[in-house]
Amino acid sequence: MSLPSSSLLNIAPLASAFNNTSATYKYYWLLAIIDVIEEGKLSVDKKELFARMLANAWYTVNYFHISFGNQDLIQQAIKAIAATEAIPISIRREQLLEVLLNSKNKETISLLRHFDKNVPHWFLTPWIGKNKDENYTQYRNRIYLESQSFHNQILYGLHTDHIEINPIWIDYIKSNARILKDFCYWNLSSFLQVRNPNVPDIPGKLIKPPFRGSLTNQRKNYWDIVFKELGTVKCIYTDSELNINKYALDHFVPHAFVSHDLIWNLAPIDVIYNSMKSDKLPSMDLHFDKFYDLQKTAFEIVSEVSPKSKLLEEYVYLFNQQAGEPAFNYVQLRDAISPLISIAANNGFQFYAD
Repeated sequence: MSLPSSSLLNIAPLASAFNNTSATYKYYWLLAIIDVIEEGKLSVDKKELFARMLANAWYTVNYFHISFGNQDLIQQAIKAIAATEAIPISIRREQLLEVLLNSKNKETISLLRHFDKNVPHWFLTPWIGKNKDENYTQYRNRIYLESQSFHNQILYGLHTDHIEINPIWIDYIKSNARILKDFCYWNLSSFLQVRNPNVPDIPGKLIKPPFRGSLTNQRKNYWDIVFKELGTVKCIYTDSELNINKYALDHFVPHAFVSHDLIWNLAPIDVIYNSMKSDKLPSMDLHFDKFYDLQKTAFEIVSEVSPKSKLLEEYVYLFNQQAGEPAFNYVQLRDAISPLISIAANNGFQFYAD
């Protein structure tokens, strides 16, 4: 992905900012800088930028359970701060920033301060190269000194507790903010996909979606048809009787992991149980056979009552059906779902304890 060119600026250092990255710091650092420039800030406390880094990664870590790798402190810091400050996953970004910036908790303050050891100065290395005879401390000190005079059109000047945005970059950043953010997320998704090779839809898990998709279609044009035929359906978790006027649609493998609403992963369950289960994983040993039986029954009913339903096509793709093969296959459904459960568990999703 290329950055927009400029007749006034050398874009090459910015374009190469993500070369040789071993953690997510640089991606979230640049996203934070873009945010503050869009808000019109030219002098910004480092603490605010560090807080914005964590706020931008909050949902990816806590809701989607994406692994950032063993060397990455952002993930560790978010989990520690969430526990220490008792912050809910669903907190709004603005509220989270306020908590992080105003916290008096020593651990929270220490975790935010830790990012000053590497992020602000190493991000500037494309503008200020290292001399062969320099040690770490000498190089770091030179980056600070030369950045303060905006050497080589550098993006910002570094100071002890804040940064100063180089004015020559402001118009470029503001005019191309959306493209620059996409550039960050595109590189970040590639970085994270390597560390989460079996996790679906990494790009869709980098920001908190404004809303979850509605399941009205799956309810009205599929499961309601089943209820009209059967009258009642047993919840696969509680064995309670459900009716068409009172049931919740559950993602057997949590939506937070699969990021889709495909019909083969949905089942009607008890409303109260659905609230308690949240994004927890079901037990394959305890629940899959009941899930399969209900899925098979529903498929057969909808195939007869509404054979042209578009939702039935989702099974065709899942089973890769050929002429003459069984319409619904236990082994194929289990083979599709079981690995997803295992991978989700390995990524930090918890099993629901009945």
